[in-house]
Amino acid sequence: MSEQPSGSPPPGPAPSLPFLPNVPEVEPPTLTGPQYATPGLAFAAAPPPKRTNWRRGLIIALIIAFIALCGIAVLVVIGWNGGITALVVGAGSAIIPVPFIVTCFLWLDRYEPEPLKYLAFVFAWGACVATGGALLVNTIAGLEFKRLQISDNLVAVIVAPIIEESMKALGPILLFWVKRKAFSGIIDAIVYCGLSATGFAMVENILYLGVKGYATGVAEGGGALGGARNVVAFFIARIVLTGFAHPLFTSMTGIGLGISIRASKKWLRITAPFIGLLLAMTLHGSWNLMSVLSAKNPYVILYGYFAVMMPIFLSVVTFALWLRSSEGRLVERVLPDYVRAGWLSPPEVAALATLGRRLSARLWAKRVAGEAGAKAMKAFQFDATRLALLRDRVRRGVGIGTPAQVNETLVEEQQLLERLMAYRSVFIGRDPMTPRAVWDGMRYHVTFPDGVVRAVNPPVSPVLPVPVVLAPVGYPPARGYPPPGYGYR
Repeated sequence: MSEQPSGSPPPGPAPSLPFLPNVPEVEPPTLTGPQYATPGLAFAAAPPPKRTNWRRGLIIALIIAFIALCGIAVLVVIGWNGGITALVVGAGSAIIPVPFIVTCFLWLDRYEPEPLKYLAFVFAWGACVATGGALLVNTIAGLEFKRLQISDNLVAVIVAPIIEESMKALGPILLFWVKRKAFSGIIDAIVYCGLSATGFAMVENILYLGVKGYATGVAEGGGALGGARNVVAFFIARIVLTGFAHPLFTSMTGIGLGISIRASKKWLRITAPFIGLLLAMTLHGSWNLMSVLSAKNPYVILYGYFAVMMPIFLSVVTFALWLRSSEGRLVERVLPDYVRAGWLSPPEVAALATLGRRLSARLWAKRVAGEAGAKAMKAFQFDATRLALLRDRVRRGVGIGTPAQVNETLVEEQQLLERLMAYRSVFIGRDPMTPRAVWDGMRYHVTFPDGVVRAVNPPVSPVLPVPVVLAPVGYPPARGYPPPGYGYR
């Protein structure tokens, strides 16, 4: 059955969007029933794979080999100093908290999850390259300070914070330099830096629990039982009580890097990462200083832990949670531009605002379109968040300083919109309990039970979800806006 919208959108000027051209009004065509894409076609909406790039493959292989060699070197050093048994005990103990910490970072990034390969890269960088570089520099500095008859405590207070924070941050910074689009905001930067620090802490804990814990306990005559007691003591001190330390320190660098990504002023883009790194080094050095001073006065470390480190840690956690929820609020602020342009409907934007609503939308999509619908809705939500972040950067004038950057932004925006349209075609119009409704950018055109299509103004609070289809190509929803599918050319 064909349907015709009743009436045209009201005349009058509409606010212009930066990349939306003015489209002359045309006679609205007859609206036909929605053409549902198969799940295969929907998930094929992503850009086609590029042809094999041997140079890129070689570079990736060299990076993987470099990281692997660094990891092997670190394990050899630990095994050489403590023995195979100490290495196995240390590794088994140090890995225990890693899944929990990684899960926390992944949970923080649920609105717009980052590609697994990038997450694995920064984790491996922290575990292998950062640990190897820090171990080398700290060892050389310790030998040099001993030769100069300078207290090796200065290595822990000055040298270690500088080299360790620099090496942990270098991996995410390299990723940012090579894959700028992998970073869309502060949360992404915190996640990348936090995972790098988690990998670093894991390997460092292997050294402490295995060599300084188990091997030392055995060497001091306590046997395996003495080594086990040392492992338990180190585990409580370094993992249970202070396992957050390295991720907390490096998150300062992540916050600085994230601010740089979203800043519109050049001076802030340049200085923010350095300020974040300096703050990470300061926190790290302060914590190590308190540990050194506690050898003479144990109350120093207790004061530092409860009065300094825990308040900072809780503040950063609160800030990260606020940032996480702000991504939902950002979607509600930014995506209405695309609602007025006819690309999205009001309920779809409202359903993206919170994780609870997103889960409800996925359950609804699964009910009306099966597993394919749930997967399509999940992909739709992720790309809609990316679109909102992209649009927000454009609003603030970030990343569009040159014609090449503008064109790159336009291409990315167009690709995201095309993918969104493909994903939504899997579940839109499939709910037999709701009437057919078409959104034109200003009003719904609802097919009532008597077969008549009537224009209905959107309610103040959108009903979630409303499975509406979009007006077809060629139908101008409002003066000055292109129709859905027209493209931002």
